[in-house]
Amino acid sequence: MDSIDMAVKVLSRDGLVVYPTETVYGLGADALSEDAVMRVYEAKNRPVGKPISIAVSDMEMLAAVAVVDDAARPFIERFLPGPVTVILPAKSCLPAVLTGGTGLIGIRWPDHEVAIAIIARLDAPITATSANLSDDIAPTRPEEVSVPHDYLVDGGELPGTPSTVVDLTVRRILRKGAGWEAVEAFLETLR
Repeated sequence: MDSIDMAVKVLSRDGLVVYPTETVYGLGADALSEDAVMRVYEAKNRPVGKPISIAVSDMEMLAAVAVVDDAARPFIERFLPGPVTVILPAKSCLPAVLTGGTGLIGIRWPDHEVAIAIIARLDAPITATSANLSDDIAPTRPEEVSVPHDYLVDGGELPGTPSTVVDLTVRRILRKGAGWEAVEAFLETLR
């Protein structure tokens, strides 16, 4: 069994998997399982009510979990997959705890073949929060991972620049991260 199959096996049993992305190591759980999502909150010592982003493997999966309107679509087509988290209205298939009561969900579509393969084989979105305790530095190497987990997929050393977070409901950058200048320039064209 390869590392991706092992990760999928763990995720399908509500386990926690540390996985590489093009930014930092993420802590993954089946985003459609409320029990698995609650394990992420516990592992990170994160207050329930603080939203957790999810990761998808393609546009079809993204559209299944969030409302993508005509204004959001060109942005998504331009920047995803990539180091950008888009915030969109969540669909009811997602556990409400993920949105922190906002009705909005942050979505990553990582530009990393291992992350994409895990999500695609699971055939469900996974949580996309960094694999660290809340408010600690996000890990760029396996030995920096500070949260309890059931399995870790070693992707070596990662770049470490966090994703740029964009609320597409108001077309505004909430966190400047990787490539934020290009994101800001594109948002200007939508105004």
